[in-house]
Amino acid sequence: MKKRLLLLCAIICSLSSIAMAQNRTITGKVTSDNDKNPIPGVTVSVKGSAQSVQTDVNGNFSISVNADAKFLVFKYLGFTDQEEPIGSSNTMNVALREKASDLSEVVVVGYGTQNRRDVIGSIAKLGVADIKDKPLTTIESALQGNAPGVFVNSSSGKLGQALQIRVRGISSISANNQPLFVIDGVPVVTDALGSYTEPDNPLAAINPDDIESMEVLKDAYASAIYGARASNGVVIITTKKGKAGETKVDLSYFAGFSDPTKKGKFLNAAQYRQLLEESLKNVGYDGYANASEFWGDNNAVNDWDTNYDADWANAAFRRGHNQQYNINVSGGDAKTRFMVSGNYNNNDGIIIGNRFVRTGGRVTIDHTAFKILDLGGSINISKTDNNRVSNDNLFSNPLQLNALPPIQPIYDPATGELNNNTVYYNGLIDQVNGSNLSTTYRTLATAYAGLKITPDLVFKSEYGFDFNNLEEEQYLGAKTQDGGSTAGYSYNYLAKSINFNTNNTLSYNKAFNEDHSLNALVGFTFQDTKFRYGTVTGTGFPSDRFEKIASAAKISAGSSFETAYTFVSYLARANYKYKGKYLVGASIRTDGSSRFGSNKRYGTFPAGSLGWIMNEEDFMKGAKWISMLKLRASYGLTGNAEIGNFASRTLYGGVNYAGVAGTLPNQLGDPNLTWENTSDLNFGLDFGLFADRLSGSFEVYKKKTTDLLLNVPIPATNGFTSITQNVGDLENKGLEISLNSKNFVGEFKWSTSFNISFNRNKITRLAGQPIFPGGRYLGRISEGEPFGYFYGKAYAGVDPANGDALYYVDASRTATTNDYSAAQNQKIGDPNPKFFGGFGNRFSYKNFDLDIQTQFVYGNDLYNAAGGFQSANGDYFDNQTVDQMDYWRTPGQITSIPQPRFGESNGTRPSSRYVQSGSYLRVKNIILGYNVPKAFIKKYKMQNLRVYVSALNPFTITHYTGYDPEINTTFAGSVQLGHDFYTPPQARTITFGLNVGF
Repeated sequence: MKKRLLLLCAIICSLSSIAMAQNRTITGKVTSDNDKNPIPGVTVSVKGSAQSVQTDVNGNFSISVNADAKFLVFKYLGFTDQEEPIGSSNTMNVALREKASDLSEVVVVGYGTQNRRDVIGSIAKLGVADIKDKPLTTIESALQGNAPGVFVNSSSGKLGQALQIRVRGISSISANNQPLFVIDGVPVVTDALGSYTEPDNPLAAINPDDIESMEVLKDAYASAIYGARASNGVVIITTKKGKAGETKVDLSYFAGFSDPTKKGKFLNAAQYRQLLEESLKNVGYDGYANASEFWGDNNAVNDWDTNYDADWANAAFRRGHNQQYNINVSGGDAKTRFMVSGNYNNNDGIIIGNRFVRTGGRVTIDHTAFKILDLGGSINISKTDNNRVSNDNLFSNPLQLNALPPIQPIYDPATGELNNNTVYYNGLIDQVNGSNLSTTYRTLATAYAGLKITPDLVFKSEYGFDFNNLEEEQYLGAKTQDGGSTAGYSYNYLAKSINFNTNNTLSYNKAFNEDHSLNALVGFTFQDTKFRYGTVTGTGFPSDRFEKIASAAKISAGSSFETAYTFVSYLARANYKYKGKYLVGASIRTDGSSRFGSNKRYGTFPAGSLGWIMNEEDFMKGAKWISMLKLRASYGLTGNAEIGNFASRTLYGGVNYAGVAGTLPNQLGDPNLTWENTSDLNFGLDFGLFADRLSGSFEVYKKKTTDLLLNVPIPATNGFTSITQNVGDLENKGLEISLNSKNFVGEFKWSTSFNISFNRNKITRLAGQPIFPGGRYLGRISEGEPFGYFYGKAYAGVDPANGDALYYVDASRTATTNDYSAAQNQKIGDPNPKFFGGFGNRFSYKNFDLDIQTQFVYGNDLYNAAGGFQSANGDYFDNQTVDQMDYWRTPGQITSIPQPRFGESNGTRPSSRYVQSGSYLRVKNIILGYNVPKAFIKKYKMQNLRVYVSALNPFTITHYTGYDPEINTTFAGSVQLGHDFYTPPQARTITFGLNVGF
């Protein structure tokens, strides 16, 4: 009996020990290895078990483990998964290592996200590391040179102007070619609301410091989920949100100065006199005496002999200054996260009178109301003031000051005021005696609710609001060219754009076992956009101190206008993965739009894609040096709906007939008018080698756009000369290469990024005659040729015998003529580049880092349309570029500059003489930074302190003789690519900045 009792006690003790082992509790804290801050929401699990918990707001956790448990696994988005052995201690504190780039493994796609490994569409991504600490002027500028297949071109050096963005080429002739921008799920208005031919940039109102990531959806599978507006690609912008944890305060400030990247070299007074005297002599005037007499008799300007040597060419420029302040406060707990930010940017441009000021603030809140319900929203409010300068095509444009002769002074020596007795208008008077202010108020707001019906099934409803209000005020005083004839001129323009959008989606995400997983989405979206404007003009003011129209003697003009459009859409997408290596995706979207004819109002846009992760196959698992090898193929249809709101309708307008109101038909409609459709075939290969020390992708694509919207000529017997119809086709095909390498990964780090894109564009069908505006423009569109190729007379140089300008008679270029009209028009250039891309290097050593980013464009031509005035061998009174002094003088001389002959257009009319190579290599940005050691800043309660110096556009290598090869005149129209007409250069900006975190 005694032995039995002892045995029973031993069994009870053993069971107690087992129970105690099974109920062992391990507690600890999870922090960031980088800043030592606690990380809430980290998943802590027992390896090999389904048992898991999450850390609280202070990073603390508590988990029960059994005796067999060997490891705890810690997982958190943006950090490397970490396994830690379970020792004898019941306390475990862990520091997680942050990944190289936050969200680096997550890619935002239409209406959701995907792991990069599972992406089978073509998507270029820019994360925080690509945007942070860079003094960007606009959010689009971050794409320049960083996204393969995305060509970004600045229109000019004027502040606040839109960038020209092309994703895999030009997909339309008359419709918009800009990509669709989606900010936090809301398609935003990117059409300029202003009345100018050089419009403001609506996206300049958004603070780049608020951006978390930007994804460019390039192929049909990635973008077709946006259907009728995706032919030009889609740019998805995700803004920053608050994260659970202690409240963090980030402050940043930068300031700097700017100068033009290039200034023109024009004749001084002595050279100008020599050239003009020679030019006048060659048409019958005799030397200096007649030259001075001709000058005085015909121009009533300053005396020929007056000893002035004015630098008009550089009078348009000044040293610019910029500064920006940002504050960001974020934090919260597991239930509620918040972020509040504010910014102020003040930029005085390199062009006199040009100033841009942006002020804004943003609030975002995310709240987990219950385990199954998430709520949130954000609101961004901004105000921008743009003190504009005149259009490139006006004499008041400051760049046209270079046309004024250096023998005329800038200021009248007698009065000290600006000289108003010049051969052409002194545009500086507009800066003193006028004003031109464009003010934009913009509000972007979103709200969402997400309901977890089951752990795998989620319904999400989003509402977005984009309100854009523009006010333009222009005053031209009595001394200005345009205001002088009316004793002062005032113009007011008020415009409003109201864009409402809702997305409602139901998503299902389920892993059935280790072999199968499915992600599916269905949804409904609706967008309603209204636009209205009103204008009023007043003339006759008592003095230039009265600028408002209320003081005008006469209200000389007024107008108002309103338009609207709506989209209703139904969408579905499914992605299936088998055994983690076979990927299949399909999507479909049906769009209905008020813009198209009653017979063709709806369009359907399907797409599909296949992917194969080859390195997961058994036959490749032995190749340990391959970390990723994925093949992709996709095909789909997208559309372009960016045309006028009523192009499909027959319209009537009001008319004034002898004081009696009436109506008059002003547009002939077509009920069959429908979308431009683009089919897109894409093949891609993604790879990672040597533990991703070398990674990248190769892509080839072919896009064909059909049903191009064009104004088709019709017989004028019914009172109309054209009608908008779907009648043309074009194609783009190309190759994209992207490479990334980690050259050194120790204490000294060096990484390199490189991308290059080749695109070929061709018009394959065009109804009627080619599109060729002519005049001073060279851009032309015709079948079998690239979009906007240059078409005109081919310049053949100078006849050595007599100094005549010569032109090739025809395209064979075997015979020449000095008769401009006898030379046939022919292809003389192509503004489309053969390839473009970017090359970047990032270095870091201890607390120092250096980032150098370059961009390049090769194989495109530019047409310097101003050359016919400023490089015209003394054909006008305009001052000339210094190369014109190499003009023909004696028989037998070999030169490309014809003999000066005043007013006879000897070689100065539009021709290939002014077509040049537009290729360039530009160092876009250099940033040198230093992170102050934490031991030093800890006493000031700082989490981090970084100081840096940045150089934007420090230098450019190009053969283009104009101001800047990165150019495109906007007034010439969409057909006229690569035209330069007195367009300001980009700014070279040196910036000093600091970032502080508390």
